[in-house]
Amino acid sequence: MRRLLFAAIGLIVFVALWEGYKAVGSPDGTVLFGVRVLPRADDLSMPHLWTVLRRLGRPELAGGRPIWLVVLSACGFTLGITAAGFAAGTLVGLVLAVLMQQFRIVERGLLPYVILSQTVPLVALAPLVAGWGGTIMPPWATVSVIASYLAFFPVAVGLLRGLQSPSAAGVELMRSYAAGWWRTLIKLRLPAALPYLFPALRLAGAAAVVGAVVGEISTGTRGGVGRLIIEYSREATTDPAKVYTAMLGAALLGLVVAGAVSLLELPLMRHRRHVEVVTL
Repeated sequence: MRRLLFAAIGLIVFVALWEGYKAVGSPDGTVLFGVRVLPRADDLSMPHLWTVLRRLGRPELAGGRPIWLVVLSACGFTLGITAAGFAAGTLVGLVLAVLMQQFRIVERGLLPYVILSQTVPLVALAPLVAGWGGTIMPPWATVSVIASYLAFFPVAVGLLRGLQSPSAAGVELMRSYAAGWWRTLIKLRLPAALPYLFPALRLAGAAAVVGAVVGEISTGTRGGVGRLIIEYSREATTDPAKVYTAMLGAALLGLVVAGAVSLLELPLMRHRRHVEVVTL
């Protein structure tokens, strides 16, 4: 209930900031030292939010489907790609985190490269992945690989921090019970890592959505919301609200993924309280 309240407050603040800036902002934008630091407040760059909502109810093209239905269908396509990339990225992140926790030499040798991997611009990487996998994978699978590339990093780093969180006393207690590596992992380290894992999963979900959208744009994959953003951007000068309908769909897609992770968190965190080993 509290999260819903905070979400509603955040939405109200966003609407107030958008419409407030549009009311008082300059049509040419706010320029500081010759650099535009705030966007233009004209109807072409920042249409009213109610204009965007009204555009959702009108046809995409003359005589065509309502644009909300087109955006919803595109979001469903991108959601499937995101789910595949998120699952693959999560699995890779989990494996890497467990290996780095168990073997210090793996952590020292691999963690810098895991961090370095996120410095590669996604726009430059996407065409390379499409070129490598284009002959053996369908276009949607290529986009899923791009999404998983962004998703694995927060899972690997967050879970590693969580697996290392139990105190030395807790680890020694498990050893005194003659618990091996696997039993210690299941009974001590994984339950202790859940508070670190779920924030990482929410970040991974958002990153997977970004990767899927950018991957669709970079590879030209049709059917998803990323392609809609490109197509609608061509009409930005004549129908600016149309561009924002696709962006709104991408934003809602990210919220759906984050909400799904939160729903998964509730039963697992409740289960954690039953299996948690006292480490004090």
